[in-house]
Amino acid sequence: MRLWLNRHSAITLAEQLGTQLRQAILSGDLAPGDRLPSTRELARRFHLHANTVSAVYLRLSREGWLQSRHGSGMYVLGTPAFPVSPASAQSPAQSPAQAVDHLLEELTVQAAKLGASPALLRERVQRWLTAPPPSRWLLIEPDPELAAIVAHELSQRLTLPVEIGTLADCAQPQAAARADARILVMPRSQAAVRAALPPEEPIHTLSTRSIAGSLSAYLPVPQGILVGVASRWPGFLTIAETMLTAAGLPAESLLLRDARRRTWQRGLDQTIVVIADILTAPQLPPTLRTIPFRLIAESSLADLLRAEAATQAPASL
Repeated sequence: MRLWLNRHSAITLAEQLGTQLRQAILSGDLAPGDRLPSTRELARRFHLHANTVSAVYLRLSREGWLQSRHGSGMYVLGTPAFPVSPASAQSPAQSPAQAVDHLLEELTVQAAKLGASPALLRERVQRWLTAPPPSRWLLIEPDPELAAIVAHELSQRLTLPVEIGTLADCAQPQAAARADARILVMPRSQAAVRAALPPEEPIHTLSTRSIAGSLSAYLPVPQGILVGVASRWPGFLTIAETMLTAAGLPAESLLLRDARRRTWQRGLDQTIVVIADILTAPQLPPTLRTIPFRLIAESSLADLLRAEAATQAPASL
């Protein structure tokens, strides 16, 4: 696990550590079930006070990111996916029916590990087979600026149309309006969306890219230069500021610009590079060196593309 911590930043070391751990989990750099270094080990490795690491671990545990296992340590919390073992993959000697049987066997085993009863598994499989194939993606995201960025990213890669919804669209009386849609949600809003939807209605939680990992080729940033960050989403600015200052960029070398403001481009011509979301990047002058940053991980896009390819399968059964 690679971390950048800047002791001269106005952002506390605890906040830097917490932000980077959240980003690592969201991006998949830390997977559900991964064991984190002990408090003492992480403190020694990065020259932190053990109380700082302990406080961050405790906060992330309360937020639902981590889980402490007595006598074992701290682990990344998450619902395991249904992995396909090598034995489940179709080989030249297998018929399609045999390959499907292996997949169903794997699904049954994994569902049992999650505590799902055979009756629940049958009900969910039957529901999936008989449901009408989705004709659109519905992104439920309360923050309109983030929703616009994510919907634009998805629309560039997916075949089905991507629409933006609100928590009000999750209300029970509007269930019929969602019948032909598959619901997408960002990790930050997953709990709110799940609580607003009927418990049996499925959602797909998108994975996000790690800003630290994506910018690793540019880090550490040389001293004495000015780096710009521009976005209409305040969360983008906050995360980028935390990661870049943690990587050693002095606060005075970072120029943050909220693209919702009228004079947001002021001063960006003095930067060596501008990091921007994909909606803001095209608005920058072509004379500026720009790094358009995509929020959604490639692994998540691949999952959505596979889901689109399978949309016709239920209708033919």
